[in-house]
Amino acid sequence: MVIAEKIISGDIRAVARLIRDIDDTVPEAREVLKDLYPYTGKAYVVGITGAPGVGKSTLVDQMIAHLRKAKKTVGVLAVDPTSPFSGGAILGDRVRMQRHSMDEGVFIRSMATRGYFGGLTQSTRSAIDVLDAMGKDYIIVETVGVGQDEIDIVRSAHTTIITLVPGMGDDIQALKAGILEVGDIFVINKADREGADRTINDIRLMIEMDEKRYKDGWKPPILTAQAVFDKGVKEILGEIENHRKHLLSSKQMQSIFKYEKARNDLVEMIKDRIVSDVLADIIHSREFEEALQLIMERKIDPYTACDNIVLKKIKKGNK
Repeated sequence: MVIAEKIISGDIRAVARLIRDIDDTVPEAREVLKDLYPYTGKAYVVGITGAPGVGKSTLVDQMIAHLRKAKKTVGVLAVDPTSPFSGGAILGDRVRMQRHSMDEGVFIRSMATRGYFGGLTQSTRSAIDVLDAMGKDYIIVETVGVGQDEIDIVRSAHTTIITLVPGMGDDIQALKAGILEVGDIFVINKADREGADRTINDIRLMIEMDEKRYKDGWKPPILTAQAVFDKGVKEILGEIENHRKHLLSSKQMQSIFKYEKARNDLVEMIKDRIVSDVLADIIHSREFEEALQLIMERKIDPYTACDNIVLKKIKKGNK
């Protein structure tokens, strides 16, 4: 409980150490998270996603500046591709948003995807809880931008911002079945580029074609920005606030969001635990080593070996 108390009091070093331990799957971190959970649920979580190169980091940097002027504390989790060598995030904390690094009201941390394609790992979800318990007013989660698979953020964020740039054209149509369907706010960054009007029209048409999705009364606004020049950022924060008020206006919506988040968090946690424990048990078994030997000797194919090992494990588990 000592570490939890330090985090609740805002100890930056304790927070950094715990998030590192979470990312490294240190067993003791789980006990601290249990102590912190009663102190979560107060921060407003904003997810920012979109394809690489659309300027998400620049947008987040400007949002931090505006929120700090408004005396709000901010936590940022930047989910980056995983290094194939170290297993850590390729883009480190120091590379991002350097001008805020000395601000005690801002905490920025890069998180590795570790090969996970949904956009958020369990480590990132746990890190959100840590920053929440720390007392941050806003937590911004910038996800890696892997395309239409990256929709997990909508299950953890109160407001999800989809960032695009002009000229995506047919790419927007291709993404229709995935990432574009989870946006609460659409931002066309680098709006001074040619094709901005067409991109806006494409998104507007897509929203109008799917009106039934917005039965809760919130229709996603489409905003333009030039984040590098701090243009349009104030308006984006204004729409985030409007969406927050919209969510708070209905107890039913609040209840649905809390239920869906709790359900998703528990499902993902159980899934991670089962995969971790079962996989560790299998790869350290005699059957696994025997299968490897047979595969190397070309006496069995890996597909059959996989089927045999998994079916045996399932039958054993059902007994």
